[in-house]
Amino acid sequence: MRTTCRWGSAFGLALLTAACGSSDAPGAGENAQPIKRLPMPENEFNPVELEATVDDLVTEINEGPIEPMQMTVLLKALGGFFAPITTGANRAMGELGVTGNVVGPPFQMGDQQEKMALQNQQIEQTVADGAEGIGISPFGDANAAAIDEAVAKGVDVVTLDSDLATSKRSIYVGTLSASAGQMAAKTLLGMLPPAPGTVVIHGNTDPTWSDGLARTDGARRALEEAGYRTAVRSVTWQEGGEAADIASLSELIETADPPAVGVLGLFSVSYWCAMAAEAADRLDLPVVAFDFDPKTVDYMREGRIRATHVQRQYYAGYLVPYILYGIKRLGLEATTKILAPRMTENGRFNIGLDVVPAGKVGAYNDFLASIGATQ
Repeated sequence: MRTTCRWGSAFGLALLTAACGSSDAPGAGENAQPIKRLPMPENEFNPVELEATVDDLVTEINEGPIEPMQMTVLLKALGGFFAPITTGANRAMGELGVTGNVVGPPFQMGDQQEKMALQNQQIEQTVADGAEGIGISPFGDANAAAIDEAVAKGVDVVTLDSDLATSKRSIYVGTLSASAGQMAAKTLLGMLPPAPGTVVIHGNTDPTWSDGLARTDGARRALEEAGYRTAVRSVTWQEGGEAADIASLSELIETADPPAVGVLGLFSVSYWCAMAAEAADRLDLPVVAFDFDPKTVDYMREGRIRATHVQRQYYAGYLVPYILYGIKRLGLEATTKILAPRMTENGRFNIGLDVVPAGKVGAYNDFLASIGATQ
């Protein structure tokens, strides 16, 4: 088995946890076996285009000798929203037979600045340990210099979940934030009475979080173009955020002029929107959510959240090792050409969204279970 999970003592056990991918594939070169992917069970939610893209990449890679590679995937956390990403990345590294691991800080560790500083240390240590490729979900602009330094030392970097286009990363893999916000708004629009009316949005107005702002702006534009007014509460991630945001959302619902006609949540804590509608005594309001948090699912089963949008985290994690391996074996240009059907401007690969109506929760859970990515 060629997987390692060692890290320098600079991080400390209290600051860093890792999940290892594994492979029992034979050695590299002429005696190495071609890459073989695990077959996908049939399900209505299978992303056929994504599966075909990976197959095309594997076909091209298998045209040449299979060589060893060392890589690391650095995430913002290993649990919660990021658990399916960890599962996907580990599975891909196992299929590829690479030496690799998935690393993230403890879920409740510190504030944003501390996490960015730790992630920069992780990048530096990963390069020092000999990684040839890094997949990373960056915390913010403060990670750009560390990424650029890694690239300058010959390490290919692919971002996932959140992009850092100002850095020298090769490709971003994940949801395209503006179009995701637009899609969520369009789902809600199909449930609203004719305009006028106000839609309360649990989004982000902080310009330092560009992806959150782009998703929120995309939703706002789609709703306002349809004739609705929007009122936004910016999500509070710090301790005590739940109570503060629910109170604020509830007040926006109660005081909206024209009256509130719907509520849209754009992040993993979208179930707070259902709680706010209840606090405002407006259980009639259609609530549309984002992500597949267990609490969101509970509200969907109760009919309190009518639909959610899932970011295919498993596939973000699964694609990154394959793309890193493709860049090493085929080169960036050839790899990008294979990915072209889902590539957009600035080197961004769109994994798309799964739109899950409340009546399809069971079917979607079956799909997640089939790929080992139950959240």
